[in-house]
Amino acid sequence: MSARFEEIDWRPTAMGDISLRRRRDPVSGIDVYEVKLGDEFLMSSLFTAGEIALTELGLAELPDVDPEAELDVVVGGLGLGYTAVAALDDPRVRSLTVIDTLAEVIDWHRRGLVPLGARLSSDPRCRLLQGDFFAMAADSRGLDPEEPGRRFHAVLLDVDHSPRHVLHPRHAALYQPAGLRALAEHLHPGGVFALWSNDPPDEQFTSVLAEVFPRSAAHVVDFDNPLQGGTSTNTVYVARTEP
Repeated sequence: MSARFEEIDWRPTAMGDISLRRRRDPVSGIDVYEVKLGDEFLMSSLFTAGEIALTELGLAELPDVDPEAELDVVVGGLGLGYTAVAALDDPRVRSLTVIDTLAEVIDWHRRGLVPLGARLSSDPRCRLLQGDFFAMAADSRGLDPEEPGRRFHAVLLDVDHSPRHVLHPRHAALYQPAGLRALAEHLHPGGVFALWSNDPPDEQFTSVLAEVFPRSAAHVVDFDNPLQGGTSTNTVYVARTEP
């Protein structure tokens, strides 16, 4: 196999075949890690601005008036780990629970097959949890199987392409008023829900957010796209419960 391309791992899963690939970018000379589900690209280490902004914009909504503040955070969707590592970079975060439906993706991190795997696996604040985030969010027992009913200061979600373009039909219920209200029950008063989307701001979804949360906004994140020779955008939705 060429040194410029390597398929590091390939596994059949309930959602389809998933693969982890590494290729050498001919322009920059850096290694690019990519994840595909079937024939569809899920993520790339070449484009991480939106994933990092998801954390930074979400946690920025939590007031930093107390230097001793300690935050409990959930990340839905592990991916290549950029959202999770950005959370650990915030000194206020005392615990991070990362939920991914695919045990295979968690295994990549624990085995150090992806660049950020060792960082996440070794940080005592971080727990990698295999589970169905969407089912857990809809359940009154919540997002921590070890502590039913536990509440969090922030829930950061990056799984689907957008509220309209979901990876599985069962995910769609979360983006409706009833689904968001159920999720909000797992947040502390003044807690934050933030969502990454690959699509431009969606007026219908922003209306749904405004129906459930007293404060919400859609942020457009610009980033360089060397593959297209210009700038691309993601959207990060941020909503906050009543303090």
